[in-house]
Amino acid sequence: MAPRPPAALTGRVELRLKRVYDDPAPEDGLRVLVDRLWPRGLSKERAALDLWAKDVAPSTELRRAFHHGGQSWQEFEAAYRAELDGPTKAAVAALRADLAPHPVVTLLHAVHDDTVNHALILREALES
Repeated sequence: MAPRPPAALTGRVELRLKRVYDDPAPEDGLRVLVDRLWPRGLSKERAALDLWAKDVAPSTELRRAFHHGGQSWQEFEAAYRAELDGPTKAAVAALRADLAPHPVVTLLHAVHDDTVNHALILREALES
């Protein structure tokens, strides 16, 4: 019998998104940085992280292709979803298990655009 996939977080954990440069707040719950690189100019104290989940961030190659290589958002989204469902799948499952006991989790990212960033895709993957 094949092992069952980890349960989705929907209904048990509220997943929020926030820029890591924004001030921490008590309502953030568990604060998880989901970027592969440490945010430029930010001290660890100011970040107030509970967890740094860099293994679930887009690969270095994918990040460079999107930010510096002219890859479109649609291409990036498809490639990142493939990473989350492939080589990063175990890291996503481990993160899902780490988040499960917490009623509120804030996924932190350093991206300027709140409507086009990898944290949106990751949140969907964690909820599905």
